Amino acid sequence: MSKKKFYVVWNGRKKGIYTSWNVCKKQIDGFESAQYKSFADLDAAEIAFSKNYEDYKGQKTKKPTLSSAEKATYGSPNLESISVDAACSGNPGKMEYRGVLTHNKQEIFIKGPYKKGTNNIGEFLALVHGIALLKSKNKEDIPIYSDSKIAMSWVKKKQCKTNLHFDASNKDLLELIKRAESWLKNNSFKNPILKWETKAWGEIPADFGRK
Repeated sequence: MSKKKFYVVWNGRKKGIYTSWNVCKKQIDGFESAQYKSFADLDAAEIAFSKNYEDYKGQKTKKPTLSSAEKATYGSPNLESISVDAACSGNPGKMEYRGVLTHNKQEIFIKGPYKKGTNNIGEFLALVHGIALLKSKNKEDIPIYSDSKIAMSWVKKKQCKTNLHFDASNKDLLELIKRAESWLKNNSFKNPILKWETKAWGEIPADFGRK
């Protein structure tokens, strides 16, 4: 089975990070001066998208295999936690998100699919959903894992900094984002928001498994 890849489009019909080559191809086929590249993990793709194509042009992006010693430097995840993740078919596309107990992958919430969403929006909403859920249960000591640095930064800034266009078809998603932003601005929380280290620990437990 082929490994999942993430495709960054810096210059194309629609810029963004895509999880499907076919969707990525639609953005670059016949597009003059298209700029794109594939990456083996989401972290690398998100970092690349925040930079310039010239920084990666001609570079090999094959994901290196970590040695046992390198993996050991990351330690082990805290299993007494919850993990969140999102899945999106296209960018934008049908998006859904969920949260699970890290130690056994038991699903504790799932939302969607929503029309014309993005993976980053889903990751953001999943984090806020998890934070609000734990606060409502007075469990603010429980950590939350996410594999999205972008979503984590949006939560920290209390704003979903998406460039997605909203219309009548996805206004429900816009309302969810506004509610999430409002919750962050009007509530405090103590739960540690931790980065799930995919390259050392494998896929995050909340992953939808659509490889």
